[in-house]
Amino acid sequence: MESKIIIVETERLILRRYKEEDLQDLFEYLSDKEVVEYEPYKPLTLNETIENLEWRIGTDEMIAVELKSSHKMIGNVYLGKREFEALEIGYVFNRNYWGHGYAAESCKALMQQAFSNGIHRIYAECDPHNKRSWKLLEVSGFQREALLRKNVYFWKDENDNPIWKDTYIYAKLDVD
Repeated sequence: MESKIIIVETERLILRRYKEEDLQDLFEYLSDKEVVEYEPYKPLTLNETIENLEWRIGTDEMIAVELKSSHKMIGNVYLGKREFEALEIGYVFNRNYWGHGYAAESCKALMQQAFSNGIHRIYAECDPHNKRSWKLLEVSGFQREALLRKNVYFWKDENDNPIWKDTYIYAKLDVD
């Protein structure tokens, strides 16, 4: 078994790097249509999840969230490095674990660590229809800074026209 590279621990969670053994847990939530509804990809097949896991193992921007009690990997937090001492944060969790505060607990621990390591700003982009996501950001101390109208598309319609979407921008500063 590969050793875990732990990034930070909370009362209930271990936030760590991905490992090969995460395949089934990752597939469980990345193949769920409701979980990936607001993501820029469709539900993944097992083969697509295998490829995706290899990418996750090779990057330091995707952080696996594991329950201490059962050692089940229940989701992930994304922390992407940006210019000007900034990070972009995002999260995707197994639907069976929504509503228990795991995403908020994970984000809080990672943000505290990032700010203590000199990060100035953490921001998130969020679909206005994804109320669960932007409510989590607000509870976590983020402020809504902008509504970008029809600024992005992930899919095209049957006539090959972009299906444009709006985006909320949220941010939290080290001084907040």
